[in-house]
Amino acid sequence: MFTEVLSKQDCEQLLQIVSESDKIIVVGHQNPDGDAVGAVLGMSAWLRKKGKEPLMVLPDAYPDFLQWMPLACDIKRYNKHPEKIEKAFSEAQLMVCVDFNEYGRLSDMEPLASGFEGKIIHIDHHLAPKIKADVAISIPEASSASELVFKLVWQLGDFDSMDRFFYTAVFTGMMTDTGGFEYPNTSPETFAIVSELLKKGVDRVKIHRNVYDTFSQWRLKLQGYVLYKKLVIFPKQHASYFTLTREDLRRFHFIKGDAEGLVNLPLQMKGHKLSISLREDTVKPNLIWVSTRSIDNVPCNKICEKYFNGGGHLNASGGRLNCSMEEAIKIAETAIMDFEDSLIS
Repeated sequence: MFTEVLSKQDCEQLLQIVSESDKIIVVGHQNPDGDAVGAVLGMSAWLRKKGKEPLMVLPDAYPDFLQWMPLACDIKRYNKHPEKIEKAFSEAQLMVCVDFNEYGRLSDMEPLASGFEGKIIHIDHHLAPKIKADVAISIPEASSASELVFKLVWQLGDFDSMDRFFYTAVFTGMMTDTGGFEYPNTSPETFAIVSELLKKGVDRVKIHRNVYDTFSQWRLKLQGYVLYKKLVIFPKQHASYFTLTREDLRRFHFIKGDAEGLVNLPLQMKGHKLSISLREDTVKPNLIWVSTRSIDNVPCNKICEKYFNGGGHLNASGGRLNCSMEEAIKIAETAIMDFEDSLIS
């Protein structure tokens, strides 16, 4: 019914690796989004059905609006439990990497993952994977890593035996990485998967409300502030950027996740094609987190590769800059002008 993600031989190898591994780590990327958390939780739910007890690991905190997700509280953060996680890496026979294409996405955990000596399973939908794995599922056309986790479990014939933890996790991951199933990466097959999940009792209304309708008053005020005070628009180029300094974040009582979705808002303007968010790190000086969103064929991934030390998807990418906000602004403005032909065509 669904596109198969592995050959028969690779399926057999994956099952054999899992069967022979007593200690397993499931890893997601730094600054985890809904898809990273959903894929980690979903893959771990399947491993538990196989009689395993995987350790779920993230480099740092996931957004506050994902706190409700079942078993998310069991995910261990490297920035909180470094010694425990380092010990787990040294003892594990299998590492499952989900929703990232290179170890650099793990920040301080990079040496642990790149030096891992056990078996590796890689499940991801980003371009140009750089992870050498024993079994790899790398399909950039997929809506999300969570979709790939679903397809794997479906292909293995285990979907009907899964529990609500799995169904909820993969639905949430797919929903968040497609912007509520509105982004271009949402395919007919994505909706077919959603249909199967709904048949299992997934409460899509409750999940949508938990993710998108639980912000604090300060997050709403931050949104208004960004749109009214911080948004810099380039009318001719149909592009814009906005900045969030540490002072801004303190003023609006910023918590992890409060900046999610803000970069999408300028694209609501008629004819607008590119939005860039520049946000100072709350702790490290001269570290700017960059998010970009676009429509049509404006290549966010190429913009981030060339100017922001990052990459990603055609219409949704990110990166980072090690500089002051003033320098970051100049870089963003240069990027907009450099891609002017794509923006005004």
